[in-house]
Parts: sequence; structure tokens; C-alpha cells
Amino acid sequence: MSPCPLCHHSAIFFVQDKKRAFYACPQCDLVFASPNSHLMPNLERQRYARAQKTSKQKQLSQFVLPLLAQIAEQQTSSLKGLNFGRVLDEKSQLSIVEAGHQVNQYDPFFAADQSVLSQSYDFVCCYRVFEHFRHPIREWTLLSQLIKPNGWLAISTPLLTDKALFAKWHYKNNPTHVSFYQQTTFEYLASHSDFELLFAAKDLVLMQKSSKPDIKRILI
Repeated sequence: MSPCPLCHHSAIFFVQDKKRAFYACPQCDLVFASPNSHLMPNLERQRYARAQKTSKQKQLSQFVLPLLAQIAEQQTSSLKGLNFGRVLDEKSQLSIVEAGHQVNQYDPFFAADQSVLSQSYDFVCCYRVFEHFRHPIREWTLLSQLIKPNGWLAISTPLLTDKALFAKWHYKNNPTHVSFYQQTTFEYLASHSDFELLFAAKDLVLMQKSSKPDIKRILI
């Protein structure tokens, strides 16, 4: 058995492929790769650098910009957001500023400005980064603190919809993908936090932070 990196419950062995062993948590339903198989930081950085290509940048902007527009429709004031784990291209950044909003960026390899992690935000976007979290409870705790009451958390990560098909799922073959979430995983997070799960399907999860925090924080 191995401790779950999200809820710390004892996880059980799930499946073994040619390169990695995977464990499943019976409490929060997270599936994760054995820590022994994690890449060294320099190799991980090399793979992340490939994701800075134009095609990936386009996918990121197509996720962030429409989301910002939808949130802006519900508020009369300008928005302050955080793009966490990736870096938007300059054109997208300019369009956000021209619309009267502000989006800070944090990427541990390419935009590691720690000062943006001490601010508060109307929304936080995480495009294809949750699957890279080796210790997801750390990032979940951080993001929870960064978002203002009534603020939004938008996550793009392919959800595991059928554990029986995991062994053949191509998404697990990327060695930087170490944490895999089911809809029930986010339901668990919502039930033990100040967030309400509004939507979780395919590769989009949308959560909103309550304006009246209650006493549910028992994850740590």
C-alpha cells in the first residue's frame, strides 16, 4: 500500500504497465503513479518545454479566454485572475488587458514569480496541470487560499471515466502525468472544502468558492 498524495488515506495497488505501477485511493478515488517512477526535475523541465509550442499555446488561450468572458458577464467590475501552471502567449495577454482585466501567471519552470502566489483572485485557471501534481494536496490547499469568496476555479484535465479501461488509456503513458482524477475525486474535494462543484465532465471541472466558508477542511 501507498499513502494517497491527495487525502493521505491508504491506497491500494491498482495496475502495473511496462514502466510504472499505479495505485488507487478508495477514499477520494484518485489514481496515481508510484513516486518511484517520477522523472528527475531536469527531464521533467525538458518535456514541459515542448508544451510551449504554438499548438499548445492555442489550446491554452482557447480555454482561458472564453472562460474569462463568461465570468465577466456575471460581474460589473474588472477581474483579476491567475493562470496557474502554464504561460499564455503575448497576444492573449494583450487581449485580456485591452478588455480591462488582469491575469497573472505562474509556472514553476518558466514563470516562477512567487509574489503572484501571495495575492487573491476572482478566478484561477489550470489548463492541463492537475495531472502533473506529485503532491496534489499541496496545490489544492494553495489554490483554495488564492481564490476569493465567490471566486472560480476552472480546471482542464482529462477525467478517468472507467477504471477498467485505465490500463489501455493513452493519457497515462506520459511519464509527467502522475495524478488521475475521477468526477468523484472532485466531489470529494468539494465536500471537504469551501467549494461547490458546478460541473465535471470529460476534461473540464468548474468549481466556485462559497462566500460563507463552513467547517469542512479535514483534508490535511
